[in-house]
Amino acid sequence: MKFAVLFLLSTLTLSSCSVLRGLRTDGKNGPGMYSYEGRLLDTIARGPETFRFAESDKYAAWLDTLHFYTQGSIKEPMTLVESIETTQGSQGVLIIQNDTIVFERYWGSLTADRLATVFSVSKSVTSLLCGIAVDEGYIKSIDDPVTDYIPELKKKDPHWQRLTVRHLLDMRSGLDFDDTYYMHLKGLKRVVAIARLNYSHNVMKQVRNMKFRCEPGTEHFYESMTSQILGIVIERATGQPFAEYLSDKVWKPLQMEQSAVVNIDSRKHRVAQSFGGISMTARDLAKIGRLYMNGGVWEGQRIVSEDWVRQSTAYDTTNDGYHFNWYNTSYYGADKPEHPGFYALGIKMQVLYVNPDLNLIMVRVGMNNSGKVFHPELFETLSNIWE
Repeated sequence: MKFAVLFLLSTLTLSSCSVLRGLRTDGKNGPGMYSYEGRLLDTIARGPETFRFAESDKYAAWLDTLHFYTQGSIKEPMTLVESIETTQGSQGVLIIQNDTIVFERYWGSLTADRLATVFSVSKSVTSLLCGIAVDEGYIKSIDDPVTDYIPELKKKDPHWQRLTVRHLLDMRSGLDFDDTYYMHLKGLKRVVAIARLNYSHNVMKQVRNMKFRCEPGTEHFYESMTSQILGIVIERATGQPFAEYLSDKVWKPLQMEQSAVVNIDSRKHRVAQSFGGISMTARDLAKIGRLYMNGGVWEGQRIVSEDWVRQSTAYDTTNDGYHFNWYNTSYYGADKPEHPGFYALGIKMQVLYVNPDLNLIMVRVGMNNSGKVFHPELFETLSNIWE
């Protein structure tokens, strides 16, 4: 993705406030793993207790020497490290089995305790928070119209009253928005739109002016505005800021090692970037995988309903394998493996992969991908040859 184009095209369209904010904080290359350090933030506070995965070198030698290849992108046998290094930009890889870290490596400036933005993996975290809000009765039903929670939208396009929370979870909103970062004249308005979503001081103003490309529920189309609206629904339904609710319901009970942060649009409006603005450590991201692997239970405490986890993660090829903001077919173009996994995915190839059959959790954090390796596919292949 060429984020630099986002700034160039937006400058040409007088969208100056959002663009200048972006240039000031992120420079010409757009958002990075550590861009949160220059942004307005809300803190997702951890609690007083800390859960830590055990550490073992039991599998270290095996993982360093095993050669494998994937069905799609890796044609020649490679070691795990070679396959990771094939993609420039990997900065952290973490593999956990049976609650034990069996592989952990960091490159560049990333460390085990440094926060990194997980981009669209944030959508899967937002889905978790939505499930908790449903369990607690704040959201009465995911088939409720969005206007039950954002009533000012009733005065806008009548499609809003037919748009449901379920549509948001499955990326079937019908909104006329896409995550366009490339320079082409036909996409000029769309590039400006994603710039505003990332850097506007008033996200709700952008939401109120949204149009629809089709009737909600008629097609699956992945884009970030849909998850942004889901985050707003959660805030309105619970009456709490996104970061505060996430802290109370996830960060504290999961005994995270570090407090996390989420970007907000402004000090005045304080709307959290639920679509891609959460920054956390790799180890804490793995804990969300552990929660889902255990059916929504953490150390004997139910965090989210088992049914919510099942609907999010069960192997299902409908809706392009995307349900409740999780990918639950392991990768495209392959037959169902013996041990299917599910995953959350971010634009810079941030990956949280979970394989419940094998009690495996794998995390990859980085900044780009050369196209030679699709990490969910790599992790799925590794899982299905696991000793």
